[in-house]
Amino acid sequence: MPYRHFFFSVSSVLTKLAKRLGLEAKLLEAQLRRHWPEIAGEQIAAHTRPDQIRFKKLHLIVANSVWLQQLTFLKPTLLQKINEAAGSEIVADILFRVGEIEQVKSEKGTGGAEESHRPAPTADAVAEAASHAASIKDPELRARLTEVMAEALSHQSAASDRPGRRPRT
Repeated sequence: MPYRHFFFSVSSVLTKLAKRLGLEAKLLEAQLRRHWPEIAGEQIAAHTRPDQIRFKKLHLIVANSVWLQQLTFLKPTLLQKINEAAGSEIVADILFRVGEIEQVKSEKGTGGAEESHRPAPTADAVAEAASHAASIKDPELRARLTEVMAEALSHQSAASDRPGRRPRT
């Protein structure tokens, strides 16, 4: 009788859970925001910012029209790098938009300066995240997943509340 593995890696469990809950794109958004300089390169990252992923399209904020033009030529390469970082083809296209690029300090030299730019999770976001993670039996994993999802939900609602932006549907 062949030996069967009854244990699965945390990574495979979380990947399947994210897919089942429809959170793949949101998790990739968070990964892109956090690791954008490594994925796109320092030069491109200094003039761009990933905004959101909707319907397999990454909405990318670009500093000016010159960079927008340059990135249209680099789109296939950038798409390949993004999908390699994701581990699958989650993004099929990139839509560029000229907008304001906030300068976020590097995490390396500041001991986590990126944390100060994240909104604190709202009570509603924590409650919604907790309801999604309720079926997870491991209390540590459930708590960490709730925390990550609450941060993402808070970030999404904070972004939709900014003036001049259309609410996400």
